[in-house]
Amino acid sequence: MNDAARVVNRIRHWRQQGNLTQEQLARLCSVTRQTIIALEAGRYSPSLELAFKLAHALGRTLDDVFQYSVNK
Repeated sequence: MNDAARVVNRIRHWRQQGNLTQEQLARLCSVTRQTIIALEAGRYSPSLELAFKLAHALGRTLDDVFQYSVNK
């Protein structure tokens, strides 16, 4: 069985709602702007630690920022 699973995020949405630039969010999370760009584009999923940092920096819960979906 090969179910496709994907973690989707709303980083860009919440970042823009908070009037943060990619650079500002990157600094708050101790990563590069390129990392934020890649995350927002959905090119990879963050580590659990980075996911918590992002949610905290955005003032949101993990559930607000990340959703896990399984496509059957």
